[in-house]
Amino acid sequence: MTAARLRATGRFVRPMNGGSTEYSINSLRELMRLLDPAARTATPIRPAGAGSACTGCNTTPAGTIISVGALDNILNIDTFNNTVTAQAGVRVYRLIEALAEHGLELVGAQELAGRTLGGAVAAPSMGPGIGKRSACLASRVLSAKLVTPAGKLMKVNAGQQNLLGAVRSSYGLLGVIVEATLRVQPIANFTVSHRKLTIDDFCAVVDTLSNNDVGFKFYLLPYRDRVYLDLRRYSESAGHTYKTPWKIKDWGESTVLPKLFKSFNRLLPLHSVRYQVIDTVSEATQGIVNGRFVTSGNNILAGSSGRNFSRARKLLYTTWCFPASDFSVVARAYRQFCRQNYASSRYRCDMPAVGYYVDNDRSALLSPSFDEPMIALQTSSTQASGWEDFVIDLADFAEHWAGVPLFSQTRSLRADYARQAYGTRLDFFRRIRRQLDPEDRFLTPFMAQYFQ
Repeated sequence: MTAARLRATGRFVRPMNGGSTEYSINSLRELMRLLDPAARTATPIRPAGAGSACTGCNTTPAGTIISVGALDNILNIDTFNNTVTAQAGVRVYRLIEALAEHGLELVGAQELAGRTLGGAVAAPSMGPGIGKRSACLASRVLSAKLVTPAGKLMKVNAGQQNLLGAVRSSYGLLGVIVEATLRVQPIANFTVSHRKLTIDDFCAVVDTLSNNDVGFKFYLLPYRDRVYLDLRRYSESAGHTYKTPWKIKDWGESTVLPKLFKSFNRLLPLHSVRYQVIDTVSEATQGIVNGRFVTSGNNILAGSSGRNFSRARKLLYTTWCFPASDFSVVARAYRQFCRQNYASSRYRCDMPAVGYYVDNDRSALLSPSFDEPMIALQTSSTQASGWEDFVIDLADFAEHWAGVPLFSQTRSLRADYARQAYGTRLDFFRRIRRQLDPEDRFLTPFMAQYFQ
C-alpha cells in the first residue's frame, strides 16, 4: 500500500517534526500491507508506543513511525490458568483494571502504567516488586505475535525459547508486536512500612534487604544525606487496601512536587535558598504522605503511577541499574558524586532519586538483570539548563560502578560501554536481528550505534 493510498483513507496521521511520517494502524492486515516491501514505505521504520522513552529509542529523524495504539482490545482473561491475552496498544493501567475485576493482577508493580503493552514488552518495564516477583514485565510473556520487517506475521511461544527471549525487551528491532499473552497472579496484598535513614544507615541494611523475600523502594536525597525507605511484605493479614492514599502519593510525586519545584526554580534565584526549600518540601512530602497514609497495598494500587505522560514528560530523567551486591558502596559514591558535581557545576537535580530492587531475570536476552539482581536508580529533575552535562557526568559515574543501561531510559550512553555491559548477549541479539531484518528496515540512526 502506498503512502498516497493510506493518506486517502485517513490512516496517514501527520508528518513528524524531523521529517518522518507517522501511521496509525487500525488492523493487523493494514500493518502487514504497510510493512510489505512492495509498499515502499519510507525507511527506517520505527514502532512507537506511548512515548515514555527518554532517549531516541522510539523516534527517527526520517522514515516512518508506526503506532498501534488503536489495537487496544483485551482478548482473553483466563482465571483458571492465570493468563491474559491482549493487543499491543492496550495501556498497562487498563490491563491492570480489567484484571482486578477478575481478582487478578500483574506480577510486580509497574512504574509507568501509562505505557502500551507492546511498549512494556519491547522495552524493560520495571517496578518495586517483592522478592522473585520483581523482574521486568516482559519476563511474564508466554507468547507473542509480531509483524516482521518483511510484513509477515510471526508467532513466538515458549517452545521457541531463544526467539522468545530475544523478542522480550527487543526494543522494536525484530518487528512490530501486535499481541501478547502474559502470566498473571491472584491479587496478593502486602503491608508497607516506612523508615527514615541516613545514607550510611541505608547502606548498612540494603544488602540484607536484597537477599530477603521483601520488596523495597527508596527515595534518596543526597544533599540532605537522607533515604526514605518503603518496605513491602506479602501478608494475609495486610487488612483492607485503600485506593485514596496511593492516589495522593502518585499525585504528589508526579504532579505537585514537579510543579512546585519548577516554581521555586523560577522565583528563588539564590541556589542556597532555593534548594533548602526544595529539600525541605521533599522531606515533608515523604514523611507525611508515605509515612502516615500508605500502610498496605497490592500491585494494582502500587502500579498506578505515570498514567499521564503529559505530566511525566515534564520531568527529565535517566535510569541506570547497579548490581545489588555492590549497592551499599554505590549509594555512598552517588552521594559524593552529586555533591562534588554541584560544587563544580552549580547544577543539581531537584527531585529525589528513586530506586528499587530488580530480581535476577534470564528470560530476556537483553534483560538488565540477566547476570545478577540489580537495583534500578532513576535520577530526575525539572531543570533543563545544565541537565545534559549532568547526565554525561552521571554516565561516567555509572560506568565506573558497573552500571547496566537501558537503551530506552538511559541518557548519554556510549556505544562502546553498551557492548561491554551486555557482552555476547548483544552479539547474539544482533545476529537474530539481522536474520529478521537483513535490509535494516527497522534500524534507525539512534539504534544503529548499539545494534549495527
